[in-house]
Amino acid sequence: MPDPSSDPTISQAAPDAAEPAAPATVEPPPPAAQANQATDLGRRRFFRSFAGDVFQTAATMAGAAQALQRASAEAASLILNPDGAADAGSTPGTPGGDGGAAGSVGSGGFRTPFREDADTLYIVDQRRLPGEIVEYPCRSAGEVAFAIRSMVVRGAPAIGQVAAIGLALSAEKLRDGRPYARRATLRGSANALTNARPTVRNVGWAMDRVMARYAEVGELSEDGDAIADAIRAETDAIIFEATTDHGRMASFGAEILPAPDDRPLRILTHGTTGTLAGGQYGTALGIVQAAHHAGRDLHVWVDETRPSMAGARVTAWELVHADIPHTLLPDAAAGHLLARGEVDIVLVGADRVAANGDTANDAGTYALGVLAARHDVPLFVCAPLSTVDLE
Repeated sequence: MPDPSSDPTISQAAPDAAEPAAPATVEPPPPAAQANQATDLGRRRFFRSFAGDVFQTAATMAGAAQALQRASAEAASLILNPDGAADAGSTPGTPGGDGGAAGSVGSGGFRTPFREDADTLYIVDQRRLPGEIVEYPCRSAGEVAFAIRSMVVRGAPAIGQVAAIGLALSAEKLRDGRPYARRATLRGSANALTNARPTVRNVGWAMDRVMARYAEVGELSEDGDAIADAIRAETDAIIFEATTDHGRMASFGAEILPAPDDRPLRILTHGTTGTLAGGQYGTALGIVQAAHHAGRDLHVWVDETRPSMAGARVTAWELVHADIPHTLLPDAAAGHLLARGEVDIVLVGADRVAANGDTANDAGTYALGVLAARHDVPLFVCAPLSTVDLE
């Protein structure tokens, strides 16, 4: 298993040549005979300062949403640091160098798991962690769908945000397109992005929201500029709202954590729920980071989370760079720790939460929940409303 404390190398790389590239756009409506054919398409500094009141004022920061439009890395820096103080020697959102490839989150000025530059979306390839930070470029909705499907990006909130950007990329290319062709392409792109990870509610939620905004402008409108601008604005709003919502959730969650008097708080996590999974700020791991920043004495037990090894690859790596004490353990060891009373609380994320509270998440979450209940240890599912499926 790779050592999550290794100092990763920041680099840029194109998608693996062996992986097939998805089509850039969806063709106009096919003939009836083909109607059923499927359409394919962090160093430590990032965590340095998460004051509780930052996220309370983030929603009112003038220009933050606009800043998110072209440089999500810079926007996150503004939201997390409204005074404008930057890390010495770092230039958020700059490819290569200390600026952090892919808006980097965890090493060398890393700010976010994705960024945009001109007509390209760069996503941190989580398959390459913890050994190196590599950017995966996407220039179309099809390539974004392929990145989602092939696990380049993980974490329901981040996937939803990336999917919205994918649709915005399509709309940008269709500014001069014909109305019917544009409608067919955008509908096909939205379907392909949704089907790239159908278990993740955030993707369908983001697609529904962006397409509803498109419909408000007029699906057959001749004004391609108005359509592209509206879709981009809705995408920016989704990213901005996720950032502020996750920040508030982290602040609230940190306040309700148990507070042992004579020892560190012991938290067990499963899956990946940090910044790389949340977009600009994490969910369950965001609570851990907020508590750590508030001066809480804590220790995190990190499940490997097989078979994806997301806990070992990503969560442990993020904790290393956040200077948060932690121990990586096999999934099967969680029951032993719970039985010995060495866990105070379990924090997990979710891919989808049903209206009745049923939750879909990484493999092993159900077993962990049963064990936590058996040993009377509270388990909290930490997820934004965009993950809740009320239908």
